Amino acid sequence: MEKALAEFLDEATPPLMRVAEELDPLGNAARAFVLQGGKRLRPLFCYWGYRATGAGDGEEIVRAAAALELLHACALIHDDVIDGSDTRRGAPAVHRKFAALHRTSGWRGDPERFGEAAAILLGDLALIWADAALERSGFDAATIQLAATVWDAMRVEVMCGQYLDVVEQARGGGSAERALRVARYKSAKYTIERPLHLGAALGNGTDELMAAFTGFGLPLGEAFQLRDDLLGVYGDPDVTGKPAGDDLREGKRTVLVAYAVESANPAQAEQLQARFGDPQLDDDGVTVLREVIAATGAVRRVEQLIVDHADESLRALESVPMDEEARAALVGLAATATARAL
Repeated sequence: MEKALAEFLDEATPPLMRVAEELDPLGNAARAFVLQGGKRLRPLFCYWGYRATGAGDGEEIVRAAAALELLHACALIHDDVIDGSDTRRGAPAVHRKFAALHRTSGWRGDPERFGEAAAILLGDLALIWADAALERSGFDAATIQLAATVWDAMRVEVMCGQYLDVVEQARGGGSAERALRVARYKSAKYTIERPLHLGAALGNGTDELMAAFTGFGLPLGEAFQLRDDLLGVYGDPDVTGKPAGDDLREGKRTVLVAYAVESANPAQAEQLQARFGDPQLDDDGVTVLREVIAATGAVRRVEQLIVDHADESLRALESVPMDEEARAALVGLAATATARAL
């Protein structure tokens, strides 16, 4: 996977320099972001979705799966701009890097606005490159056309999910049901279900297999996001790559937070109202909110929801005919996606 991504970027970035030398930082930022870090879960689910059809290993599926990392880069870069995040994968977020470039270069105008503009453009470029990587993967045109329906639906869904997230933040949050809808479209579908569908489409998989991948991938994707929400509040920064409590400072309206608000007593509700979403929240404030959220029972409820979704997911694979090596790999990936340590 790393080789496929590096080779694609080796071809994709030189044309930028032929436009103008000022684009060199854009190409370097793209390489750094895509090649340094990430769990590669989406390409792995795509690969094993392909192998589940009975298709053999090959460079074509690895290159096609790598396109998902470029789509993921687009989503993450844009998400960090929307959230105003400072870090990603233990390094400054892309818009912060370009704001720093503006400052050190002594340019005119607002460095933060420049950084955001550059990050938006780099995210757009990653989206264009994702399309190109799939098209140039080596599959014949008819196979790419079969996969295009899945690819297009996935791109639309993730943009819809991102907008729903923005709306939910603007509303100030609400029900756990609405928060779960955001998780489904912003993350769950394009993390697991659609990559599986993409791989199966490239392998000319059956309708039965596609349906099984929905039964497996959708609840597992939601469980993955629920685990990510817990990590965003209680995770070790060395694991998450983000400072402890960033999700609390940003006021992310997750299922975890919806459960906490729903079950809070008056004193707990007062603490949540006063501290949640405060960008200046210090470490003591983060500790208080962590304790309050746990005391409402929200953490326990989310953990149980993860278990229930993971169990539902695995049941969907039990009776569907597929390559047994692929089945075992998907079961292992399910554990990786849901059992990440806090």
